[in-house]
Amino acid sequence: MRGKAMFAWWGRAVVRVRWAVLAAAVALVVVGSTWGAGVFGELTGGGFDDPASESSRATERITAELGRQGADLVVLWSSDTATVDQPAFRDPVAGTVAALRQRPAVTSVTTWYDTKAPALVAADRRATYAVLQLAGSDDDARGEAYEAVRPALDAPGLRTEVGGTIAFLREANTRTTADITRAEVLSMPVLLVLLVFIFRGLVAATTPLLVGGLAILGAFVAVRLLNLVTDVSIFAINIITLIGLGMAVDYALFVVSRFREELAAGHDTAGAIGRTIATAGRTVLVSGLTVALALASLLIFPQPFLRSMGLGGMAAVLVAMLAALTVLPALLAVLGGRIDALRVPLPWGRRARGGQPAEAAGGGAWARIARSVMARPVGYLAGVAVVLALLAMPFLRITFGGFDERVLPVDAAPRVVSERIAAEFPGGTVAPIDVLVSGAPAEAARSFADRVAAVPGVTGVQVAASRGTSTLLTVSYPGEPTGDVAQDVVRELRALPSPAGAEVLVGGRPAADRDLLDGLGERLPWMALLMAGATLVLLFLAFGSVVLPVKAVLMNLLSIGASFGVVVWIFQDGNLADLIGFTPTGFIEPSNPVLMLAVLFGLATDYEVFLLSRVREEWDRTGDNTAAVAAGLQRTGRIITAAALLLIIVVAGFATGGMTYIKLIGIGMLVAIVVDATLVRALLVPATMRLLGRWNWWAPGPLARLHGRYGLREA
Repeated sequence: MRGKAMFAWWGRAVVRVRWAVLAAAVALVVVGSTWGAGVFGELTGGGFDDPASESSRATERITAELGRQGADLVVLWSSDTATVDQPAFRDPVAGTVAALRQRPAVTSVTTWYDTKAPALVAADRRATYAVLQLAGSDDDARGEAYEAVRPALDAPGLRTEVGGTIAFLREANTRTTADITRAEVLSMPVLLVLLVFIFRGLVAATTPLLVGGLAILGAFVAVRLLNLVTDVSIFAINIITLIGLGMAVDYALFVVSRFREELAAGHDTAGAIGRTIATAGRTVLVSGLTVALALASLLIFPQPFLRSMGLGGMAAVLVAMLAALTVLPALLAVLGGRIDALRVPLPWGRRARGGQPAEAAGGGAWARIARSVMARPVGYLAGVAVVLALLAMPFLRITFGGFDERVLPVDAAPRVVSERIAAEFPGGTVAPIDVLVSGAPAEAARSFADRVAAVPGVTGVQVAASRGTSTLLTVSYPGEPTGDVAQDVVRELRALPSPAGAEVLVGGRPAADRDLLDGLGERLPWMALLMAGATLVLLFLAFGSVVLPVKAVLMNLLSIGASFGVVVWIFQDGNLADLIGFTPTGFIEPSNPVLMLAVLFGLATDYEVFLLSRVREEWDRTGDNTAAVAAGLQRTGRIITAAALLLIIVVAGFATGGMTYIKLIGIGMLVAIVVDATLVRALLVPATMRLLGRWNWWAPGPLARLHGRYGLREA
């Protein structure tokens, strides 16, 4: 009863203070579009490494004991006619290098002309590359230094291409931002057109976009506040725009549809808002909390970019939820019946008396689907299970590996540099394995280097730096930094006994990839436990059953499994690569499925709550499980389908981006949304509920009494 009273009170309160709520919303828009939008210049880049991993500790120790090592930039100069020995090639490079060494943004330049190292000259001697280190305490500062020196890297008369870590990160961030901006620009007008079709009116169609704008701007403000107390990665913006707009449109669609339904049933504006908040509002609250807690599972990972995704997503969802429960009802209180103003007559879509959709009056396509599922639940259950199993099967052979320059388009300079060095230069890698031997004299370090050279897969070992009892060895290997050979070499190096009295740390990009895989694998079970536990508790409080929450978790896993299977079939196996436009690598970067798991689990629960809320409402009213399931499906089927279609539009732009991991997330989400809104929520869930009968609503006596007193019941 307390849940009923709370929602009823909230509905009345919003109506009374509607102008104050709208004024606060305007203030949020002003702050968000000015101070909040400044978040773009405050957030950090990168954040892919675990600070406690061996590779991160190796980097810190190398810097502390030997000074900063490694290549920030790799500048590749090449000619079609001249060789590196000829003046036409040598002189332009010498002039460029001399000018670079005078710039404060460049701390060191290493070239073949200085070292005569064979690895720095191509096999045909028509290309060479220089290794640059840039000034700056972190990747962001070094990225700014790169922008400052980029025009000075060109050697007259030679083709100049720039790669390396900083160039790669800069290119990836720039292209990711461009992909997301294009997706937003393309999706907004399409969303408006679809909302007009769904609501059949211009006024009603604009309300979800208003809530979406509030969610994004409010999340910008929240993330900038969070950035005052902890570092937040720029990747938080990516999920804010995706989740903020998607959830806001979902929630607004649900609230506005219920409000129009209550108006059509004869209630005045205040009464309609009260009933809307007590039903749809309660559903939005449960959904918002569930999705936010699913995203909170990302906070347990040590990688800053995953934590930032969790923080950004939680901020966007919670602001969208609050806007749908405050600003939107206040706007509806002002509009009243004018929510149906500027109607757009459409030739399709049968409507019942009072302007309600036919489904709300007991007819329409969803009523026919509901009757069919109720009549043949076993057939639907078996058929959908077979389809989902077929879709999920490729997931059983998933292979994980770190990302590399191949996530960039084929014409991106950092990718071109990496591929040319691998193909044309002896040694062929721009990402060697770093081995720090600390606490050993030079003779012991050289002896250890001989043992390193004997490790299978090692093609070369060089002493890159030495000071006192600290020695840095750089280890080369064949193939890609993300390949099996590199990973095997890292494992073998870490298994070597250290010299007496010394400590050995293995770092570098291949080691960082290995640490990422191990770190994600260790925490993944805890992530799953957190998501499942939060879902079980919240759905129990919402529906008073211990059966439905367990079934919801299982249904979520089915739709997510189907999505992951399609992702593996496309991006790991390389199917449709030419059509979609990406380079298959034979593996999946592991942080992408982790991120998708959190987002998709939340979205799947969102649709589950939409459906079960209406089913529970009918169950409380009639006590007939079959009738309740059928009525819930026919009344929410159109809304869930519309919400899924709108969310598909939001994420579709991601699938057309230039970055492979953006494509992967976009296509994975598209598959999951389609599968979840059609096969799972429209067919599988109703079929299982029909078969379970009254067991759907079962809970042990103590838990039933707990829910009766504290549960978030429908009013």
